[in-house]
Amino acid sequence: MKGSESLLATATAAGVQVCFANPGTTEIPLVEAFDQVEGIRAVLALSEGVVTGAADGYARMTGVPAMTLLHLGPGLANGIANLHNARRARSPMINVIGEHATWHQPADPPLGSDIESLARPVSGWVGRTSSPANSAAEFVAAYQATLRLRLPATLIAAADHMWGQGGVPAEVPAPPTRPAVDDQQVSEIAKLLSGGRGRPALLLGGHAVQPDGIRTAARIAATVGGDVFAERSPARIERGPEIPPVRSLPYFPEDVLKVLAGYSHLVLVGARTPVAFFGYRGMPSFPIPNKIKVHALADADQHAIDALHALAEATGSAATELPNAERPQVPTPDGPLTAAGIAAAIVLTQPEHSIVVNEGVSSGAAYPAIAAAAPPHAELTNTGGAIGMGMPAATGAAIACPDRAVINLQADGSAAYTVQALWTQAREGLDVTTVICANSRYGILQAELQRAGIDQPGAAAASMTSLAEPTVDWTAVARGFGVPSSRASTAAELLDALRGAHAEPGPHLIEAVL
Repeated sequence: MKGSESLLATATAAGVQVCFANPGTTEIPLVEAFDQVEGIRAVLALSEGVVTGAADGYARMTGVPAMTLLHLGPGLANGIANLHNARRARSPMINVIGEHATWHQPADPPLGSDIESLARPVSGWVGRTSSPANSAAEFVAAYQATLRLRLPATLIAAADHMWGQGGVPAEVPAPPTRPAVDDQQVSEIAKLLSGGRGRPALLLGGHAVQPDGIRTAARIAATVGGDVFAERSPARIERGPEIPPVRSLPYFPEDVLKVLAGYSHLVLVGARTPVAFFGYRGMPSFPIPNKIKVHALADADQHAIDALHALAEATGSAATELPNAERPQVPTPDGPLTAAGIAAAIVLTQPEHSIVVNEGVSSGAAYPAIAAAAPPHAELTNTGGAIGMGMPAATGAAIACPDRAVINLQADGSAAYTVQALWTQAREGLDVTTVICANSRYGILQAELQRAGIDQPGAAAASMTSLAEPTVDWTAVARGFGVPSSRASTAAELLDALRGAHAEPGPHLIEAVL
């Protein structure tokens, strides 16, 4: 058995079912091994950013790692932006990076690079194969690390270790479990909440925004007289008629300060202390009112939902009825398209149990504001702020959940980074409906110019925030990648286009002109 074959056989035994790939010459032994070892679906992408973003979306929906196959350091470098987002999402994945044959590396060939230095900032674990015989065990080390740390793991696989004979499949231990929260910590938070000292707020993040976590937190808040919030950009948040609506913290720090004003305590549950996306003059890095005391019930590594159950028991909240929250009324939009109209059209037409991948950037905030009115669904957001995650994550989510419709609410500027994902969607026949919010500009940058007091930017600044001249023809781009497309400039046209897309299998793109 070759080292490559033992590695894939071990990956199959570990439960890895998908490999998102953009291989090159050094990865040919692994490419060949996919024909020799059954059990792993190989999915080709035309860009490494699609590979890593798809693995992120897959992990967010399944909780288990996919494998990626990338070509040397430059291939990894092309995928780093979405690995940054995956790290922020705490997504498990195993990145297998091809490396030159060990005896060829000292020659400093054209594609030689310091792969470890590229991988460390976006990986929880980095390792190298040492021989054909050890490569499978080294894959297991990466597999165990990504599940234990809930971070991407990177295994650098030398070509001669992959093509060499002597590979031996390795045993795969049981997956590690999340560490529990200390009982004393639960007891202290329970005393704090039950003492009647002010008005508390629970901030949920990570896996705490699953339905069970949201319901349990809502019961606790109802009992102690507090409120529940979700972190600004959750990796995955669930909504539905049986799940209490949860408001996410806003984007700009001054808005966070306003929302949290009036609370006395902020209890973090799988979330970190809120931090501003950028440093703004006159604004704190951590937009927390001075009177609020911050407490941690569970960090991102710990089992936050178990901690919430324990806190519910300790506060006498476990049997509390869920509060009857009013859900927003969403009227049918009409007239020319706006960001609010796009969001309303999606809410009114999305199938049950859809997956909404929201990378609307400046146009995307309108959707979460009314999403509680939609049928049961999951929403994935941009956790790390590196744009270009929407199309790849939608691709990975569709492969993870082939029985669920995927809707990608997508900014046009971000779409241009990883538009190659459309080709993979077409090739794999994925049920993804991409709605391009086509305002032909970087809207968030124009907003930032205004915040900086620049109401009338000069020609250079204006050109760097505009996507016009030429304006991208998204319908033509989609057709070029094999995806049926249409254009809508009114709410009625968008509603018709969405209903048509949901009625037909396979991918579709709708250019929603703002």
